[in-house]
Amino acid sequence: MDSEEIARRAAELTWCHSIDLGNGIVTKGLSEVVPLTDDELPSLSGKTVLDVGAWDGLYSFRAEQAGAERVVALDHYAWGVDMGRRQAYWDSCAETGVLPDHDRDLTEFWDETLPGRRGFEFAREVFGSSVEPVVGDLMTMHLDQLGTFDVVLYLGVLYHMPDPLGALRRVRAVTGEVAVIETVAVRVLGQRDARLLAFYAGNELGGADFGNWFAPTEHALRAMCLAAGFGRVEPLRGPPPMASWRDHIRRDVGGSHVEYRAAVLAYV
Repeated sequence: MDSEEIARRAAELTWCHSIDLGNGIVTKGLSEVVPLTDDELPSLSGKTVLDVGAWDGLYSFRAEQAGAERVVALDHYAWGVDMGRRQAYWDSCAETGVLPDHDRDLTEFWDETLPGRRGFEFAREVFGSSVEPVVGDLMTMHLDQLGTFDVVLYLGVLYHMPDPLGALRRVRAVTGEVAVIETVAVRVLGQRDARLLAFYAGNELGGADFGNWFAPTEHALRAMCLAAGFGRVEPLRGPPPMASWRDHIRRDVGGSHVEYRAAVLAYV
């Protein structure tokens, strides 16, 4: 494909991630999350890498470009759910003040054609990539199907899990050296060192998004990683400085608090 065709085809797709396809072409990702930098990620050269919740494959392709020996992109929900129909249902739930039935995601709103994987497949074609796509849910699949990987990327997934500790245990089971875990977290006023979880029963986190469940404090996140079986945890991204709280403070969940993106390295 020439640059004109790449740009045209990329513009026809809906993207979560902003991915540099080369020649000045960057996909128009909907996510406003600032990605982790190469300096924040562990060395990936010569490593086997599992990208859980890969979606468009931003980190999968970055791992491959960083010299990873093997990269597996694992996703299920983001690839197979018809997001348009699911969002229309969620909007109706918000209007009527009822909580959605999440079981409908994998029945009524499931699309066997995997519409959410189209961006990944297109980027994979553009890059001539050898990243291996695997359709599966880390929480329910037989982990022997995956094996273990030197580096596991678990980015932007944990707060979507109804069972966050169970999810971290599953991550630990497939991690050979280190897992990079990034999630929405909270810092509660007057509870700097507390191990707390904020619970979101509805769409309090993310506006129209009913798919969020828990956000831990920084100390809770570290403790949960240790409880899941990791041997050592190092912070990558922590809470914002107190001086900026006045612009971001919320008082609707767990007292006065701020929400932010936290990231840790969890070593085996």
